Amino acid sequence: QVQLTESGGGMVQPGGSLRLSCAASGRTISSYGMGWFRQAPGKEREFVATITWTGDITYYADSVKGRFTISRDNTKNTVYLQMNSLKPEDTAVYYCAAQNKARVAVTPQTYDRWGQGTQVTVSS
Repeated sequence: QVQLTESGGGMVQPGGSLRLSCAASGRTISSYGMGWFRQAPGKEREFVATITWTGDITYYADSVKGRFTISRDNTKNTVYLQMNSLKPEDTAVYYCAAQNKARVAVTPQTYDRWGQGTQVTVSS
């Protein structure tokens, strides 16, 4: 089974940048579509970005489009989320997830492997 571990979270000022990493172990993620989700206190988990197993298609939530970039390196079994121009409303726990049911997936229910999450706080 795939185990996912996120890293790279932290506190940053508005307008700053962070790069999250999601390292997989247990088996290769080269045949999995990968996604990033986030959950703020008192809110439901929401879709952020996804990338196909080949890396040829990416899809973003409107709230992060143009600011966030998802990428993957299958040789390192790792997925990344580059976050630029961060805003206070980006504050949340960010989760990495894997699925092999669909080419592109934006709903949490499609994903069956999840990491533990990493906290991102955007505040001045």
